[in-house]
Amino acid sequence: MTEFDTLKGLRHSEQLVVEHKDTAAVYGSGALEVFATPAMIALMEKTCLMGVCYKIGEGNTTVGIAVNIKHLKASPVGATIHCEAELMEVDRRRLVFSVKCFEGDTLVGEGSHERFVVESAKFMAKL
Repeated sequence: MTEFDTLKGLRHSEQLVVEHKDTAAVYGSGALEVFATPAMIALMEKTCLMGVCYKIGEGNTTVGIAVNIKHLKASPVGATIHCEAELMEVDRRRLVFSVKCFEGDTLVGEGSHERFVVESAKFMAKL
């Protein structure tokens, strides 16, 4: 058992209102004025990060290491996107989350995201 095993099952949610800056046309990932897949991934990563950041010890943070998601439905500018994350697996310092994004009751994206717990100063010193 590791120091982070007790976090398994942790849930956290975040939301955003889609703005022009969040669209595929601005990101360059598409030509339409709809919620961009990279913006959805950023919301998923933020939700996972914020869920654990105050529970992993001072001087630690997490870095994203893998994303496997499906963007299921387009959302327009002005839509409210609600993201839910649940920590499903802990393997020493590797954290695996299930993530889902909703527009109202409609599932618009889902998948998994992995993060790794690092000591911030040590991590930055290696760059």
